[in-house]
This record gives sequence, structure tokens and C-alpha cells, in this order.
Amino acid sequence: MTYQHHKGLKEFLDILGLMEKPVGIFHTDIKPAEGFSPKPMDLPTREKEIKNDIDWQATFGQFSCVMGHIWRARKKKTTAYFTAEQFGCPGGAFFLGFMKPQTDTLIHYVSTGIPGWMEGELYCDSPDELRRIQDYIDPEPTPDKFCVVKPLSLFTGNEKPEMVTFFARPETLCGLHQLAMFVTNDPEVVTSPWGAACTNLITWPFKYLAKGENKAVLGGWDPSARKFFNTDELTFTVPYDMFRQMLERFSESFLTTKTWTTVQKKIVRSNRAWARKTDR
Repeated sequence: MTYQHHKGLKEFLDILGLMEKPVGIFHTDIKPAEGFSPKPMDLPTREKEIKNDIDWQATFGQFSCVMGHIWRARKKKTTAYFTAEQFGCPGGAFFLGFMKPQTDTLIHYVSTGIPGWMEGELYCDSPDELRRIQDYIDPEPTPDKFCVVKPLSLFTGNEKPEMVTFFARPETLCGLHQLAMFVTNDPEVVTSPWGAACTNLITWPFKYLAKGENKAVLGGWDPSARKFFNTDELTFTVPYDMFRQMLERFSESFLTTKTWTTVQKKIVRSNRAWARKTDR
């Protein structure tokens, strides 16, 4: 399977006004030949924390955001990949399924902090509530060594994405949102639960898939990761089978009507305003 084998993709992206190819996400035991990944570091598990066997200064000192590596990969049109040794940040290690439960230190960091040691991010009003929420999210354990994110154009041979993610602005997103309902007839097909940017990109989509739920996930709301997005840009992640349905059926939908032509004019103005160059 290659990018060229996705019949109708260029026309689909043109109609949506997308200047960037979507990326595919999948798991594999084969290390990518190139791309961006975090530097290797010791996985800070809850078991190690209980034994006081984590060097938190080193852990935070080597911190790098999952979305930051994906951002760099997008810019260079290459691959970003992650493992239990190359996870970037403890939050990412948890949300990508390399470890659980999350450490108490990170739970305090994301919520109220620890007086006299570190300020909290204040994304939740108490450690207990955040612990409950993270237990509820309960990320799927990664099935293989590598979690890989790369443009569809780089998929070759027998590689197949499990998820497909679009990076898009509101007018284009409204097309993706409505098309997801068109191909599924599910009025609640699009969901946007709470989490870090990598949570809505990877954790929630795979959690829904494991439960047999055909859901599209809207994300990119995490203030800490917004620096790794273009202005006004969000993520829209769908299972690969839904993506294929979109390609096969978009020409039957509202995307070919005069109504969408009006939206396309706004997309052109948006793309012109942000001086994005067509790259496909």
C-alpha cells in the first residue's frame, strides 16, 4: 500500500482545501529507518516511584513533548516514533500505553503541584480527581515496540495505518466533521474528550477502536502543546476504515454541493491569510 494507491485522495484534499497530507498512526516492532524520536531515558514507573528510585531532575531535564516531535516530523515530511525508552515525557509514556498507572508526581504536576517543589499546571482541581480521570481513560497498552506517526505518502509495502489524522482549521474541520456522520450515520460519531494533545491524537482513538466504537476524535486543545500547532489548527483523527469510507463516498456527499462551494471560498481566504503553500 502506498499513498498513490489511495484513489481519490488528491481530489479529496483539494475539496477540503487541505495543504498538508494527513498522517497515519500505527504500531510495529520494526524500527523506522529515519525520523524524529525522543532521546532514550529511564521509564519513570509508579513502582520505581514507590521505591524512590526515580531521578526526577533528570526526567524533567530531558523532557520533550510527543507533539513536538510530531511537529518536527511534519515540517521535515518524515517520521516521528516513540517507545518505552524513547517517550519524551512521563505523560506521553502513560498516554501512549508504555506504562500505567501514572506516577503520583506527574498527577500532582498536572493538577495542583507540590508545595515547595514544583508548581502545578492546574489542568485539574485536585490530584484525586485527576487520578480518577486517568484511571477512567486507562490507555490501551501498546501492542508493539514502536508507535509511529508519518505522512501517508511514506507508507510502503505492507504498512497500513491504524488511524489517520488531519491537521486542519475550522472550515475544513466542518467538512470532515459532517462527512464522518455521512459515512457512519452516527450523530455522535465525533467526540472530543479531555486530555493532552497526544491523548486525543492517539489514546482516545485507540481506546474507542479497542471497544469496537467507530469514532472520530477532535483534539489539539491542550494549551501546553499549542506551540506545536499552526495557528487555529486542530487535529481530527479517524480509524483507517472510516478514512477509506470518506475517500470512497465523499463525491456522494455535501462536499459536491453549492453549499460547500461557499465554505471553500472561506477556506481559500484562510489559506491565503496564513500564507500556506500547497504541498502534496
